Amino acid sequence: INMLQSSYSTCVLVTEENKEALITPKEKRGKYVVCFDPLDGSSNIDCLAPIGTIFAIYKKETDDEPSEKDALQPGRKIVAAGYALYGSATLVALSTGQGVDCFMLDPALGEFILVDRDVKIKKKGKIYSLNEGYAKYFDPAMTEYLKKKKFPEDGSSPYGARYVGS
Repeated sequence: INMLQSSYSTCVLVTEENKEALITPKEKRGKYVVCFDPLDGSSNIDCLAPIGTIFAIYKKETDDEPSEKDALQPGRKIVAAGYALYGSATLVALSTGQGVDCFMLDPALGEFILVDRDVKIKKKGKIYSLNEGYAKYFDPAMTEYLKKKKFPEDGSSPYGARYVGS
C-alpha cells in the first residue's frame, strides 16, 4: 500500500482488507485506481502457505476528488489486471488487454524478468482444485460434476486434486 501510494501513479486503492477505500495523499496522487485482494487470505502468511494477490487497475475518469466510486467501473474499462504469487519465487502474471505475460522476480537484479509470453489456459486439464470442506454447500450439479471427475464411468483416468488452504 505504501509503495502504491508513494508511486505518484495512484489516487484510490481498494481492498477487502480495509473497510474504506484508501485515498492517496494529494501531493502524491496519480490517475489510476488499483483494486486488489489476497488470493487465499492474509491469514495464511503466518503458516507459510503460498500466498498471492489479484489486482485490477482502472484509469480515473473524472477530475472530481478521488473516492471509492472511482473503482465502480465495468470490467471492460480495466487497463491492466493480473496476479502475483509469493513464495520461494515471486511471479507476476499481467495483462494489459493484449494477452497475458508472466514475469519472475530476479532477486539478484531486483527486477522482474519476462519468463512466459502470451500464456493460454489449456482447453482440457487433468487436475481440479477447490476446498471440498464445503461440499455440503455445493449445488447438486457441482457434486455430480466432481463425482464424474473422480470416478469416470468411461474407464479413463480420474482427475487429480490439488488444494492448498489453511
